[in-house]
Amino acid sequence: MEQYKNKVFRLQGKLQQYAWGGHSFLPALLGIKEPGERPYAEYWMGAHDNASSEIILPGTGTAVRLNEYIAAFPQDLLGKQVAEKFGRLPYLLKILDVRDMLSIQVHPSKKEAEKEFAGENKRGIPLNAADRNYKDDNHKPELMVALSEFWLLHGFKPEDLLKATLQRIPELSFLAPAFGSGGYQELYKTVMEMDQARVNALLQPLLDRILPAYKEGRLPKDSEDFWAARAALTFNTDGRTDRGIFSVYLFNLVNLHPGEAIFQDAGLPHAYLEGQNVEIMANSDNVLRGGLTPKHVDVPELMKHIVFARTVPHTIYGKEVFPHIAAFRTPAPDFELSQILLPEKSPVTIASHSVEIFIVMEGKVKITEKNGDVFERKTGECFIAFDRAELSLQGVSDTVIYRAAVPE
Repeated sequence: MEQYKNKVFRLQGKLQQYAWGGHSFLPALLGIKEPGERPYAEYWMGAHDNASSEIILPGTGTAVRLNEYIAAFPQDLLGKQVAEKFGRLPYLLKILDVRDMLSIQVHPSKKEAEKEFAGENKRGIPLNAADRNYKDDNHKPELMVALSEFWLLHGFKPEDLLKATLQRIPELSFLAPAFGSGGYQELYKTVMEMDQARVNALLQPLLDRILPAYKEGRLPKDSEDFWAARAALTFNTDGRTDRGIFSVYLFNLVNLHPGEAIFQDAGLPHAYLEGQNVEIMANSDNVLRGGLTPKHVDVPELMKHIVFARTVPHTIYGKEVFPHIAAFRTPAPDFELSQILLPEKSPVTIASHSVEIFIVMEGKVKITEKNGDVFERKTGECFIAFDRAELSLQGVSDTVIYRAAVPE
């Protein structure tokens, strides 16, 4: 495999066609003319072994898997510091189209992911097994920036709001003693370890009350009843009411507008409900689920990793770090996401630190490398710059680009 130092390449991401995805947003973005009937949920840009992007080698047009290319030349491509600290590309960039609600989920810390991944390997659980909890040895802190109006569940409500909810919803008042005596942990343990027959019996009166209003269009999206009703219609089956419906009322319901961002660290329970976003995370696919899903839910494992504490949602806004470049800052050492707004014919010069991945969300950009090589990328197309590459970006039209990088 030939190595090209300090270079910029065209990049091809990987589509993920999960059942909860939409049918038009990603095909329109990526220029897919005949998308077919399968949903388009995520577009991955990174080097995760499960779905690595590909770089297009200059001259030959040959496609090479990014994870294999980095593994062959880690220090030259990642830079010495990042190669020694992470040993791989530390982040994964995605575009999501959430049509149906995603599962309630929690991600493990780095230390716990390493221990539990090794444990499942030792027990001989196949990586693709339906009951496998850990797909890799990494943590998965996440930042998302809304591309549309976006709805999500994000951490446990503060005490006063949660108590008010339990008082306001008569069908949930039975949980007040558990919260009063044992706090968030006892509250969540109660709903997650409850016998399925009792879940069905306790939630049915609530669903009988809210489902007619939902079907008649009388529930606004800022009402928890709206999402609880949608969850019931999406996930309930004969004889099984999804216990994740409880969490719709226990967690913060957050509405983000385009350009607003939110960060979710290890241990924070959350669920995406509807909308499109740009998402960046540590290079991992570790998910522990807590409901709103037909997939495997391992309650004991889930309970080991949740942080049982109040969460006050904090909206993050891009902060200008250079002209035309705004960064969304988080405490994660693995990644940093920036938005680049290029007015037509206004160039921006970038000196790459480690590996940087770019996706054009609107417009067209001309990329000029230090050696004089020039190519263009338009809406939905990606490119990647390796360590110490120098490039100039010039908008052919007004252009919006998102850039993933490793914090300096």
